[in-house]
Amino acid sequence: MENQVNKFPLIGEKMPELTVSTTHGTKNIPGDYKGKWLVLFSHPGDFTPVCTTEFVSFAKRAKEFEDLNTQLIGLSVDQVFSHIKWVEWIKEKMDVVIPFPVIADALGTVSMSMGMIHPAKGSETTRAVFIIDPNGIIRIILFYPQEIGRNIDEIIRSIKALQVHEKYKVAVPANWPNNEIIGDHVIIPPAKSEAEAKERLKMDNALDWWFVHKKI
Repeated sequence: MENQVNKFPLIGEKMPELTVSTTHGTKNIPGDYKGKWLVLFSHPGDFTPVCTTEFVSFAKRAKEFEDLNTQLIGLSVDQVFSHIKWVEWIKEKMDVVIPFPVIADALGTVSMSMGMIHPAKGSETTRAVFIIDPNGIIRIILFYPQEIGRNIDEIIRSIKALQVHEKYKVAVPANWPNNEIIGDHVIIPPAKSEAEAKERLKMDNALDWWFVHKKI
């Protein structure tokens, strides 16, 4: 890992094609999941308390991700046998089956190519989340330190919001679908001309020509 360059992909870029070893065998990402949304998330290490709570939470919400045409994939720099034993431990102690693959990135290939290792926080992976669309494009990037577990609700909300944007070509407000100003409405794209701006003022739910919302 020492000689590798810690890259950082950006929103809107193509996810690099990677062949990885996982608890479900060898996978090609994102190629094996073309046509699906993908949540690639890293955790600092197996057999650690916060990571265990996260894996249980992801597993308990797995059906929700599946209903959103979304595949979960975990990752850390542990080896595959450690992942397998940890998954077995979670099943035995928590009575929770981990249904998604976990990447064994012992050489740090994926971690370094995705900017998941932040030297100031040690050699473990941070709690990174990459939401990747069915065309392999990175749409959302989230990072948390080792000390703070993720909010799975926000990851699900983010996927739903992206899918609404894709389907209706609209923007999604803060805290959607419970926004403090417009509730579960979405925001239509801004006007592209002065004439269109004037027409926007005649529309229902127009707070101004640049802020028009609607129910979907």
